[in-house]
Amino acid sequence: MPLTARRHIRKMRGGAQSHLLEADDGAFYVVKFLNNPQHRRILVNELLSAVMLDYLQVASARAAIIHVSETFLAKNPEVSITLGSRRMPVQPGWHFGSRHPGDPSVLAVYDFIPDALLTQVVNLADFLGILVFDRWASNADGRQSVFFRARVRDWSAFPEAPAPRPAFVALMIDHGFVFNGPNWDFGDSPLQGLYARRVVYEGVRSLDDFQPWLDRVVHFPEEVVDRAYRTLPPEWLDGDEEACERVLEDLLARRKRVPELIKRCRQSPGNPFPNWR
Repeated sequence: MPLTARRHIRKMRGGAQSHLLEADDGAFYVVKFLNNPQHRRILVNELLSAVMLDYLQVASARAAIIHVSETFLAKNPEVSITLGSRRMPVQPGWHFGSRHPGDPSVLAVYDFIPDALLTQVVNLADFLGILVFDRWASNADGRQSVFFRARVRDWSAFPEAPAPRPAFVALMIDHGFVFNGPNWDFGDSPLQGLYARRVVYEGVRSLDDFQPWLDRVVHFPEEVVDRAYRTLPPEWLDGDEEACERVLEDLLARRKRVPELIKRCRQSPGNPFPNWR
C-alpha cells in the first residue's frame, strides 16, 4: 500500500543520499529519492528486488512506495541532495522506502558485529540465499546487511521458532546495484555479490548448501517478475519501459546459469568457500 511521509528523522550514509523518514503507518523507512545522484533506475532495481526476495524467502527489508509532498519538503528543508557545493531540492512525488526494522529511537541497528557474534546470527544461512540472488541479478555492489537483536518468535522470518529468546538477526539491504546498477546489463565477475565478511561462508561444503534458493531461482515463476514490474510507478521508468522489460527478460534467461555462477565464486581472490571440497 502506498504511504505518505510525515516526519523526518535523519540523513543516512551512502551514495544515494537517502533519508530516514516516518510514514503515516507509524513505521520508519530509509527513503531513496527519485532524483538521487545514482540515477532513478536505482529505485526500480530496489522495488523489483524486494518482490523477488520475498518470493525467495530471504530475510530482507520490506519495501514501500512513499509519497513525499511539497508541504512535507517545505517543512523539512534538510531533506535535500548535495552535489559538490550545490544543494539540490528533492522532487515531490513517489519515492522508494526500505523499512527500518523498528523504531530507531528504541532499536539499535548495526552495520557491523564482531565475528564471534556474526557466527551466532540466527539466520546466517540467508547469506547463502542472498548470494544466489545477487549472482543471478548481477549485483555490482558488495553485499550489504544490517543486524539487530530481536526475540526470534517475534521476527516474521522465523514464525516457527521454538522459544522467545533474543538473538541477532541479519537483514539484507541495499539492492540498488542489481542489474549492474543504472547500466541495466549483466556482468559475471566472480567477486560480484560476495559479502566482505567471509566467515558467513565457512559452512559451505558443496553446491547443495545453497538450497533451497538455487531451485527457487532456477524455477522462478515469470508471473512473479511480471507482478513486480506492474508495481513500478510510471515516473520511475519515464521512457525506460522497453529497457526494463528487456533486462527482466535477460534475467529470466539467466535462471539455469545460476549454479555455475555460484561455482565461479571459487575463482575469486581468496576463495570465499575454503571448506568446499
